[in-house]
Amino acid sequence: MTAKTMIFRFPAVVCILLTLYVAQGLGQETKLKWLGHAAFSITTPRGKVLLIDPWLTNPSNPEAKEGKDPFASLTKVDYILITHGHRDHVGEAVEIAKRTGAMLIANPELAANLVKLVDFPTASAEGDGIMGIGGEIRIADGEVTVAMTPAIHSSSVFNPKAGPNEAERAYGGNPAGFVVMINNGPIIYHSGDTAYFKDMETIGEMYAIDVALLNIGGHFGMEPKMAARAAQSLRAKLAIPHHFATFPGITQNATEFAAALKTHRIAFREMKPGETLTFQGNRIK
Repeated sequence: MTAKTMIFRFPAVVCILLTLYVAQGLGQETKLKWLGHAAFSITTPRGKVLLIDPWLTNPSNPEAKEGKDPFASLTKVDYILITHGHRDHVGEAVEIAKRTGAMLIANPELAANLVKLVDFPTASAEGDGIMGIGGEIRIADGEVTVAMTPAIHSSSVFNPKAGPNEAERAYGGNPAGFVVMINNGPIIYHSGDTAYFKDMETIGEMYAIDVALLNIGGHFGMEPKMAARAAQSLRAKLAIPHHFATFPGITQNATEFAAALKTHRIAFREMKPGETLTFQGNRIK
């Protein structure tokens, strides 16, 4: 092979390698965005979008203030993960599914009553995303694995058809948390509204959690000190609070949580509603 032939072939080889690099998601990033309250979006290296507990119109979300349309930035959603049936977690899941065709990931009872009572699209609630606690599913063409973990809380679906013969609330199945494992990205745990429970240690043993998204609001879930203990049990490398300061009656700031985490030597990050964290691999960029 002549030197001239090698010069011409070298750029072609580089292009092929770069194409494979991008296709595998190795040169790209994972983005985690807090939409206020318990709502988060995750965008994977290959561009799949997951929404967790999508109450987009919550009063903390800057994209829902001053007459803004919180759906404007959601041109693409592939999966909707719902930890339990309460309205501040189901949020606008129905509207999002209708607009995007996103697949529901939730327990069977919650999925069935969302379809029956609030017109969640049936086609989006019949796939492999309907699962139970202890199970794992692979989604996004294998790029993401989702584990459904136990939670100690309650779960019910508000029934707009309530009346003399219809209860105000319908069964929402067992509440849950999620571990979202992203190829070439972080492992993220979302607590939902769970109380602290000792078996969080098992979750920490099973999954190398990079980021724990923990409810700290108290009253309806973990008090800040117990949320910090949860982070310790989960062996989380980084803890991020949610479900606080959204409305009266719950914890209004993350100061106590941050202080408690410091005693456990766990990294703390308080996201602002609307803020996005970018990960290169499993580390914040």
